Amino acid sequence: MNAKNENADWKKTWDARLDALSRHFGKSADIVYHAVTPFYLGGQADVVAFPGYRGGIAYVTSEMTGEESGQIPGEFESYELMVCTRVETKKAADIISRLARYTCDAKLSAGETMDIGEFFGDRSIRAFLFCHPEEEPVRFELNQRHCGVLLCMGITKDELDLKIKEGSGALLALLKEKNVFPFTELNRSSVVAKP
Repeated sequence: MNAKNENADWKKTWDARLDALSRHFGKSADIVYHAVTPFYLGGQADVVAFPGYRGGIAYVTSEMTGEESGQIPGEFESYELMVCTRVETKKAADIISRLARYTCDAKLSAGETMDIGEFFGDRSIRAFLFCHPEEEPVRFELNQRHCGVLLCMGITKDELDLKIKEGSGALLALLKEKNVFPFTELNRSSVVAKP
């Protein structure tokens, strides 16, 4: 296949992916957060922002669906990662761009958590809870592949402890009740009541 055909195939997949994501998250911003080294060369993933999603901004990787990316399948044959914030936060795009490569080494599933330390430089968010951004999983077909989106929801240490003790369902219910879900909100108080 020559370079012109490869570029046309890439553009066709990119446009179809963006169209599928836009059906769930609204119109995308014109800007794309490009990785320095492309994902297919072992680098990080490009990220697209969807301003206005639930009154905030959804950042979604846009390179792992619709073609063989080396990702370890789980609930979906391939999937994109997502972080939602209430205000523009370039670090949200940065962390999922970096985390994208990890999906080629480990299977990520809804209900699991991951320590992120002090990545955001705030005083509260310490882990991600992987979950679905909507009540039902976000699913779409792209190039005959079953695709989806996994939300990376920023949680505090107390919320992580609750998840370990009572399960992800209990934590998600509390995050929704307190109107935090689906946002990763920096420097927020924990939704877990102190004894």
